[in-house]
Amino acid sequence: MEARRTGRHSRALCPQAPTMSTLLEIKSSVLRQVQVCPSFRRRTEEEPGSASADPQEPATGAWKPGDGVEFFTQMRLILKKEEGRRSLPCPEVLLRSSSPAPTEPVDPNRGLRALTQEEVEMLYEEALYTVLYRAGTMGPDQVDDQEALLSYLQQVFGTSPEEHAEAIESVKKAKAPTYALKVSVMRAKNLLAKDPNGFSDPYCMLGILSASGTPREPGPHKEQRFSFRKGAKRGSPQPAKSIQVTEVKSSTLNPVWKEHFVFEIEDVSTDQLHLDIWDHDDDVSLVEACRKLNEVIGLKGMGRYFKQIVKSARANGKAGPTEDHTDDFLGCLNIPIWEVPVAGEDRWFKLEPRSSASRVQGDCQLVLKLITTQRDTGMSQRGRSGFLSYLLLLSRLLQFEHRAEEPNSSSWRGDLSAPAATVLCLHGAQSNLSALQLAVLHWQVSSRHHQTCTLDYGYLLGLLEDMQAHWEEAASLPQEQEESLADSFSAFSEFALRLLRQLRDYFPATNSTAIHRLELLLRCLDKLQLFQPSFEVCPFETELNTDITAALKRGNREWYDRLLNAKSPREQPGPQRLAGLVELVDAVYEDLQSCYSIYASLFHSIIKIDFFTLTFRQLERLVAEEVWVLTEDLSSKMTLEVASRLFELYLSLADIQRFWSSILGRDSRSLALVGIHAPFLPAVKLWLQVLRDQAKWRLQGAVDVDTLEPMENSKHSSSVATASLCFSHIQELWTCLAWPDPVQAQGLGTQLSQDLCEAALFYTELLRKKVDTQPRASGEAVSEPLCVVLNNVELLRRAAGQALRGLAWPEGAAGLTGGLPRALLNCTQALDEDLQREACTVTAHLTSKMVGDIRKYVQHISLSPDSIQNDEAVAPLMKYLDEKLALLNALLEKENLNRVLEALWELLLQAILQALGTNLDVSADFYSRFHFTLEALVTFFHADGQGLPLENLRDGSYKRLEEELRLHKCSTRECIEQYYLDKLKQRSLEHNRCGRLSVRCYYEAAEQRLVVEVLHAADLLPLDANGLSDPFVIVELGPPHFFPLVHSQRTQVKSRTLHPVYDELFYFSVPAEVCRRRGACVLFTVMDHDWLSTNDFAGEAALGLGSVGGIVRPQVGGSARTGQPITLHLRRPRAQVRSALRMLEGRTNREAQEFVKRLRELEKYMEADP
Repeated sequence: MEARRTGRHSRALCPQAPTMSTLLEIKSSVLRQVQVCPSFRRRTEEEPGSASADPQEPATGAWKPGDGVEFFTQMRLILKKEEGRRSLPCPEVLLRSSSPAPTEPVDPNRGLRALTQEEVEMLYEEALYTVLYRAGTMGPDQVDDQEALLSYLQQVFGTSPEEHAEAIESVKKAKAPTYALKVSVMRAKNLLAKDPNGFSDPYCMLGILSASGTPREPGPHKEQRFSFRKGAKRGSPQPAKSIQVTEVKSSTLNPVWKEHFVFEIEDVSTDQLHLDIWDHDDDVSLVEACRKLNEVIGLKGMGRYFKQIVKSARANGKAGPTEDHTDDFLGCLNIPIWEVPVAGEDRWFKLEPRSSASRVQGDCQLVLKLITTQRDTGMSQRGRSGFLSYLLLLSRLLQFEHRAEEPNSSSWRGDLSAPAATVLCLHGAQSNLSALQLAVLHWQVSSRHHQTCTLDYGYLLGLLEDMQAHWEEAASLPQEQEESLADSFSAFSEFALRLLRQLRDYFPATNSTAIHRLELLLRCLDKLQLFQPSFEVCPFETELNTDITAALKRGNREWYDRLLNAKSPREQPGPQRLAGLVELVDAVYEDLQSCYSIYASLFHSIIKIDFFTLTFRQLERLVAEEVWVLTEDLSSKMTLEVASRLFELYLSLADIQRFWSSILGRDSRSLALVGIHAPFLPAVKLWLQVLRDQAKWRLQGAVDVDTLEPMENSKHSSSVATASLCFSHIQELWTCLAWPDPVQAQGLGTQLSQDLCEAALFYTELLRKKVDTQPRASGEAVSEPLCVVLNNVELLRRAAGQALRGLAWPEGAAGLTGGLPRALLNCTQALDEDLQREACTVTAHLTSKMVGDIRKYVQHISLSPDSIQNDEAVAPLMKYLDEKLALLNALLEKENLNRVLEALWELLLQAILQALGTNLDVSADFYSRFHFTLEALVTFFHADGQGLPLENLRDGSYKRLEEELRLHKCSTRECIEQYYLDKLKQRSLEHNRCGRLSVRCYYEAAEQRLVVEVLHAADLLPLDANGLSDPFVIVELGPPHFFPLVHSQRTQVKSRTLHPVYDELFYFSVPAEVCRRRGACVLFTVMDHDWLSTNDFAGEAALGLGSVGGIVRPQVGGSARTGQPITLHLRRPRAQVRSALRMLEGRTNREAQEFVKRLRELEKYMEADP
């Protein structure tokens, strides 16, 4: 209901080192294949049509060619907008302003009707009459100066001095009003106990005493007693007499009467109210007794009445035998009429004795009010009630006070000046207006005045609360006054609904002052609903909540239509409407944020309306309808500019959907925007192509201006910061896109991840070209640009990896591996391997210039005479390393420093191995020095845990070097023993390649001989052209110096077979204690017999004699031949075996040369396992 109506009323409302490019031409021997995602670098290199290794330039037709700055600036703006929408907004964020609230609309015609000149004159007379014939005592906050009050009224009514004086004279000639005193006997407390049971039966007798001290004759006025609460029964009027009596309250010292009386006053200045409290002791009706007393005529009858009172007072409750039924006196009050405050009073009076001999105690609560019953004014003569007169006077005073205080302010709270408050107090009291009537009048006048000149809603709410409090105490209002109040409710609700229709204009969510006013307005409307059940004449045709909901819906639609016409009129062509439509959707999103964070809680908590759901459903449907129509129109007009705008529009629409879903308990499947992504797919695909090209342009521009110098407080250059930011923006944009269709999301995400990988490799190629063109200082061992490039590659690797991991798409399109879709994981791993290899290449290039220096310092150690100390010989190398690593530490990130340390460590190990290989048959001190050097380097590179881990330092080439150093320090026989120990330590990795040999070995202690039984072999290598072999087995004991008298033996040749069966026994006469020595073994060598050429090596296996039965302890009982056969896996000698052999080859003594000569025939067949 936009205009609220009732049935009665309605209203309208230098030397060149090898270049990076040369180094990168070295191809890997192993082609990486990770499912369907190969190395991005290889894929780029193998693109058809690539004529050179130069970086592929980005296409120039996708977007305006340039450096990509403008594109990514626009993208940052989009991301900044999206960043503010990632979480539900906080009210503190939205309420940014505490400036004055917007001015609300006012209408002078919505106030009370204007008075005619005659009515104004009568109202002026009424006000003067009220002041001139005031009675009672003025309060401390009231103006007691009559002239000041009259002067104030002159200002209010704007009369001239002459007119003012004339009006006063006219009023003074009028007949004085008739006064009456309203007395409410409420209760008493702490009275004296007069009865044997410790209580009393108190009642009150009260009347008006004139100056002569006698009660007044009965007057014609009557007191009408009724309840103000609705539905209470109204008693019949009782005549008001000069002497009135309350009911008797039995057996109590704290009686409660709440009885009301009216007494006519002849002389306000001299009359007084007299009240006695008695303890009732007989059964005579008190009402009847008072009636008889009031029938006494003349002073004689009155004398008897007072004599009875005096007698009772003298007795003081101590009645004699003949006075058993005399009432006992409990106390009295004498209150002069002129002392009654003009506003009335509710007060506890202390009871007084009648004489010094009386003993009384306790207090009595009375409510006193001095009123007029007859007034000689024009308004009274024309039948205008005091209610209407007060309403007109209050309206006049309120308008005057508001203009005088803050005529243009909406914060005025109706604070009246002292003269205004005094005049209203006098008139309300004299007109006998109840507290409820006064509250109703103030609401009616103020609510009407608010519609013509805005007031503070807190003031209006206070008036409603005051009226509600008095409403609960009173019974009801006269019908005419209730209808007038209902009209004011209807008018105010119409006004409030008009404001709620324009909620965003008058109560903006960013203005804390306006929001506070809205809260108070809603509380006012909530109070109006509370009054509705109490009205006999209902002011509302429908529920107020229903009308508020209708007003909010209409306001939403009007706001949306204004926004649409302003930003994206339907008359414009589709492509021109796009930019405005994006702004419209953004404005709707911001409005929904305001509804959720600001408005929703107010409407729900105060008037129980779900404003957010109502608004979201309505605006979301309107936006969806507009977008569906527009996208259908643009489907055949797709250009790059249209695609860009559509992409931004989709992001805003997705934000609206996510906003609804982010609220607990909301289901987005019922939204009108469900499925809206479908028509945007072509635009998104085209925009992602633009993004790919612009990213390459941006990286090209960043590298062009990069000087390959570290930025401040950083170890990388400016271009990688730009690249990292671009990748971060791409990842954030994908997160914002959140494409809902899993299958389509997989396609988009896969393409985007591949584009990002290509961009990363494109950047590294640009860096390589850049560093190749950099001039290098002669003799520079550590290149700062190369260090910067290495840092850039590492930072790029981390940034690209993080961005790729953020490109995950909805589960269901592809299987997830490690938390990522499989295709995305493949891309991430492939790029990481490419960039790791790139970093290793740069590291190799960085350390390549140090190779010569390292070899020089290692040669210095090898040529140092034995007379100098080891640490002195190593000092030049350590000093060189310390200087270079200090420089590298300052230039490289931690991870890159570790890469360089690992590369340098390998260079050092290879240099030492080379030095050992070129210095044969030297002294033991030579090898001791290099052993000292090796341990010193381990300590240096470990750096107490700050450098490389010990397990990394002591692996790979270190083990080989350490073994060679150890062997170089050994004697010839120790080297031979090591050769056989190495064979025993080997574990075959080619079980199916060289085959297996089954043997049985045991020692016969009685004969002191070793028995070796060769049983059979299987799966031997086919070494002949026919695919078979002619195998035989050589059985020998080693080392030779353990068994100098023992010769090797051999089996028969088994022709054309890979699974020969021998079953041959061999006996070796050797002592058991020799067989127990460390390294003692039996060696089985399988050979392929060739008749016309040299025999071929097919494999070998060694069996330690310490594990043979009977060696450690003799066999007890039974035959040793019953032992289980042993299956040995044939193998080829590994690296450590060859190391011992090389050590022996370098020895010139006869024993070493003879051992090497025996093995030389097998050497050409001994190839290391790959």
